[in-house]
Amino acid sequence: MNGFDTVSNGGAPGTYVYQYVNPAQIKPYWDLARRYVLADHFFQTQGSGSFTAHQDLVRGGTNLNASVSLIDSPTGSPWGCDAPAGTVTSLITTTNRYEHDSGPFPCLSYMTLRDLLDAADVSWRYYAPPVGKNTGGDNWNAFDAVKAVRYSPEWSANIAWPETKVFADIARDSVPGVAWVIPDLQNSDHPGQGSDTGPSWVAQVVNAIGESPAWQTTAILVLWDDWGGWYDHVPPPGTRRSGGVGFRVPLIVISPFAKAGYVSHGQYEFGSIVRFVEDNWALGRLGTTDGTSRSFVADFFNFAQKPRAFRPLASEYSKQYFLQQPPSYQPVDKE
Repeated sequence: MNGFDTVSNGGAPGTYVYQYVNPAQIKPYWDLARRYVLADHFFQTQGSGSFTAHQDLVRGGTNLNASVSLIDSPTGSPWGCDAPAGTVTSLITTTNRYEHDSGPFPCLSYMTLRDLLDAADVSWRYYAPPVGKNTGGDNWNAFDAVKAVRYSPEWSANIAWPETKVFADIARDSVPGVAWVIPDLQNSDHPGQGSDTGPSWVAQVVNAIGESPAWQTTAILVLWDDWGGWYDHVPPPGTRRSGGVGFRVPLIVISPFAKAGYVSHGQYEFGSIVRFVEDNWALGRLGTTDGTSRSFVADFFNFAQKPRAFRPLASEYSKQYFLQQPPSYQPVDKE
């Protein structure tokens, strides 16, 4: 875990990756952690970037077959079926060989949670911000790289933009069984953006759910797609082979059945979230890290307890602020 001080920010290496955040600046996150569950040994499934991280959140892995997986970002943007002709991906093998720019065009045919949810008739929706002249999230829309969604009626029916449409669905009590909610760049907590709106964005989505009928049957998982480049003293577990696992990522779990003020030290990863969805609806397995990642149900939740009443979160920016906020039209991550 040495060498963080060799990382540069467009200049000389130094202390850029060593930062302190005043808790008052991220008060909604602290409030959520104190009221519900914080997992402090939750790891990114692959030590890579946002492209593969968002695939992991809908699939649990980027393996194309038994011996090779996608890693890093495609050579062209958007990261998906809308990428420019000639775009390729990079690969990593189970023997830890890196195959730079030798992977396929990023319009993939592998199965995701979408296939299992559709087969069980469980509703789902992916809320994503508009980017440039494109729609549906661009670089941060995992399903733009999934051919079965991008080139089917589901692209219109199940991919919602702008991401603020989630508030209207909550108000109509039409929240789907499974939802991914992706913020605009300016509300994403992405390093170097100079914006302080991320905690309020999360607070307003949580408040909307908490003050709706959906609260009684909803679990909200708040996480970031990778560790952001900051120093961390906890080494990722495992053999560091085949791209995983990566550095720690905070996970906050909100639910009327979540344990109160509980810090979990159990080891989990993105595949644990995929497993949670599969187990909740008895969907079966995709055969990626969903089968090898630990389940967190017994750790995070107490379904024997009386459902907890929701208490609204205070935040600096209101829901109306986000509804009126002009989109940045920028990809949330292009690194």
